[in-house]
Amino acid sequence: MRTLQIIIAEDDNWYSEFLEYHLTLLHRHQVIRVKTASDLFKQMKTKPDLITLDYNLPDMKGDEILKRVKLESPNTEVVLVSGQNDIDTAFKLMENGAFDYIVKNEDAKNRLHTVLHSLVKQKNMQSRIEELENHVDEKYDLSKYIVGNSKEIKGVFKYINKAINSSINVSISGATGTGKEVVAKAIHFNSRRSKEPFIAINLSAIPETLVESELFGYTKGSFTGADKNTPGKFELAKSGTIFLDEIGETSLATQVKILRVLQERTITRIGSNDPKKINCRIICATHQDLSTLVNKGLFREDLYYRLIGLPIHLPDLSDRGSDIVLLAKHFAGKYCGENHMPTKSFSPKSIEKLMAYKFPGNVRELKSIIDLACVMSESDTINEEDLMFNKVRNLDDLIDSDMSLKEINEKIILRLLDNHNNNIPKVANKLKIGKSTIYRLLSEKKQLGLN
Repeated sequence: MRTLQIIIAEDDNWYSEFLEYHLTLLHRHQVIRVKTASDLFKQMKTKPDLITLDYNLPDMKGDEILKRVKLESPNTEVVLVSGQNDIDTAFKLMENGAFDYIVKNEDAKNRLHTVLHSLVKQKNMQSRIEELENHVDEKYDLSKYIVGNSKEIKGVFKYINKAINSSINVSISGATGTGKEVVAKAIHFNSRRSKEPFIAINLSAIPETLVESELFGYTKGSFTGADKNTPGKFELAKSGTIFLDEIGETSLATQVKILRVLQERTITRIGSNDPKKINCRIICATHQDLSTLVNKGLFREDLYYRLIGLPIHLPDLSDRGSDIVLLAKHFAGKYCGENHMPTKSFSPKSIEKLMAYKFPGNVRELKSIIDLACVMSESDTINEEDLMFNKVRNLDDLIDSDMSLKEINEKIILRLLDNHNNNIPKVANKLKIGKSTIYRLLSEKKQLGLN
C-alpha cells in the first residue's frame, strides 16, 4: 500500500487521536496533527495527500479553509469532519471539491477506512498514469537503450525500425539476457501506439492453472477467490502492445486459446459469455527455436505462423566484438551517474579481461559485473581485479566434481523445479522422464528432512 502524507486538523485532542489511530491502523501513513487553520496552512508546504478537516475550527470555517487548500494544493484531498449531519452543507462542500463528508458518530471509523481505501486506489492510479506518461515522454531512443556498433547489432536496428513503422506482429528470439524486452519496449514506445499501455507477461513464470485468468481475466464468482471482475493482460493492453515473453514455454492447451484470440481478435473472461474485442499489437519473445519446437510437436504450427510476423534475432554478447567495451563504458557511466560517483574509466588489462570472457548471461550479466566493479574500484579506474565473474557451474564443473550420477541428476531436477515454480508435469516433460521419478525424489528428500 502506498504511504500517504496526512494532516489531521482537529481541535478536540481525543477525536484527533481517534482519527490518527484509525488512519494508521492498517498502514503507517505519515500523520501530522494541528488544532487551528493557521497551523494547518503552515504545514501546506508539504503538499499532503489528505487533510481531515474539522468543519468548526476556532479560527476559520471549514468551507473557507477548503477553498484555500484547493487553491494552494489542488491535488490534496480534503475530508470534512463534523458533528452535524447536515446534508445541504455536505452537498455544497462536495461541489466545492471536498473528497468526502464524515459525521462524528459510531459509523465514522468505517467511513474513514472506506475513504482511505478509495484515496489510496486513486493515488496509485495517478502514479501509474504519470509513470506511463514519463515512459512516453522519455521515448526509447534506440542508440540510448541498445548500445553497439557491431555489424550484428546494426542488423537488429534495421529490423527494429521496420517494426516501428508498421503494425505487424513481431517475434524476438535470443538467449537469456540479450535484451528481448528492451527491444520490445523500443518498438512500442517509438511506434504510433506509444501513448497506449505496454503490458508484459512472462509466461514461463506463471503456473499453467493461472495462465488463462492472467491473459484473459475473470468475472466475480467464477472460481474460489474471484471476488471481483478482473481484466486480463490482453484487455489491459487496450490499443497498445502486449509482450508475451517466453512464448515457447506454454502448453499446447494454452497455445490453442492464444491462437483463438489471434484469429478472432476477441477475448472472453473466465466465467463470462461476453466476448470483448481487442486491438493490441502482439510482440512475443523466446530463448528457444520455435521452428524446432514445431517439428517436435511441442508448438502449434498454426500459432507459429500467426506469431512469427517480423522475426528479430538478438545475437549473443560474445558475438558482438567491441560492443562489449561500449556497453561496459555505458553501464559504468550510468551506474556512476545514478549513484553520484565520479566517472570511471577502464584500464587496458580490464578491457582484455572483458573481451576474453564468454558472458553466458549476455548483456544482463555484463551489467551486473560492471555495477559491482564500480563499487569495488578504489580509484577512478576500473582495474582487472575489480571485474569478478560469477560463473554458474557448467557441465565440466559437474563432471570434475566428486558427485555421483544420481546426485547430478537430482541437482538438475531440483534446479528445473525451482526455475518452473515446482511445476512437476512441465519439468518431467522437459527432461523426458516420468512424473513418478520426480515424486520419488521429493519423497526421499522429505524422509531425510530436507526442503
